[in-house]
Amino acid sequence: MRRRIVQAFVAALLVSTLVVTPVFATSLEDMQADKAQAESEASSLQEQLSQTLDKIDTLENDLETKQDEVDQAGVDLEEAAAKQTKQYEAMKLRIKYMYEEGDASFLEIILSATSFSDFINKAEYIQEVHSYDRTKLNEYEETTRKVEELKESLQEEYTQMQTMQTELETEKASLSATLEEKQSEIAQLDQSIQDEIAARQEAERERQAQEAAARAAQEAAAQTPVQQAPAGGSGNGGGGNSSEGGNGGSQGGNTIAPPQGTDGWAVVAYARQFIGNPYVYGGNSLTNGIDCSGFTQQIYAAFGVSLPRVDSDQANCGVEIPLSQAQAGDLLCYYGHVGIYNGAGGIIHASSPSVGIVEFSNCQYRTLKCVRRVL
Repeated sequence: MRRRIVQAFVAALLVSTLVVTPVFATSLEDMQADKAQAESEASSLQEQLSQTLDKIDTLENDLETKQDEVDQAGVDLEEAAAKQTKQYEAMKLRIKYMYEEGDASFLEIILSATSFSDFINKAEYIQEVHSYDRTKLNEYEETTRKVEELKESLQEEYTQMQTMQTELETEKASLSATLEEKQSEIAQLDQSIQDEIAARQEAERERQAQEAAARAAQEAAAQTPVQQAPAGGSGNGGGGNSSEGGNGGSQGGNTIAPPQGTDGWAVVAYARQFIGNPYVYGGNSLTNGIDCSGFTQQIYAAFGVSLPRVDSDQANCGVEIPLSQAQAGDLLCYYGHVGIYNGAGGIIHASSPSVGIVEFSNCQYRTLKCVRRVL
């Protein structure tokens, strides 16, 4: 009877724990979704900002070119006007000369004709001289007019481009401000996620402690003055201890299994044994305290891979591969952080003092710098 009461108590305890746990998961999933959405929006803003900066650079180059064209049009206009004036003055001098010479000059030219045909030719020549002068003057006037119109057109285009440049600078300032706000939002969400994970880890540790206490109570209740009872209790207790052996190791317990294999999955299995152990900045103990780069350095050292101590140096080790081709045991490098890819989209890492060594289901919980294959 007493044993059934204890079993009922244990079952009730487990049920109450399972009821509370999903609250953390749901909240964490919501925040991770919000963060993913914010990161997507930030990426879009960054792309828009890059495009705007490219437009500004292109426009500045176009403005320089257009200014050169405006200046050249001004020079051409001055040259055309000078030629027009020169031609006009030359024509006036020629006409003046002809008229000052009087009708005699024209008459001499005409009377010197040796035949009627020659007379006609010389008369046409005099007419052609006047026509040539008039044609050239008209040409210079037309050229001057076109150059002047071109200069006005170029100047108008230049003014429009300056207006466009002002609008792009305004757009740049707006995008930069919005991107900064979005990055701040991402940082806040990231901190909230870390806090939520810490709370969930703490709740999980409490649940495991409650389960251990319940099992101990169950084993004690199973024992009776009859000698057969310890054998049965020992069997149950042995099964319980066997099933918790991995967790005991992962929490800094008695036994840490050495690497079982040489591939990436062996790296992941070995690293998981230290989940729950503390984070200590600059620490080098996988059980008593270690930071992110120390964790990866010592995990890979167990497999004969020598990594530098600093995360920024580790980001240059091995061969870089895209995240889409990442495999279990690959090195995940962030800006100021590093961890181990678990082969299923997640990460095992020494996260922070409030969380310790943990495994996240989403390795893109923050912006990835690169993925390196070092094994």
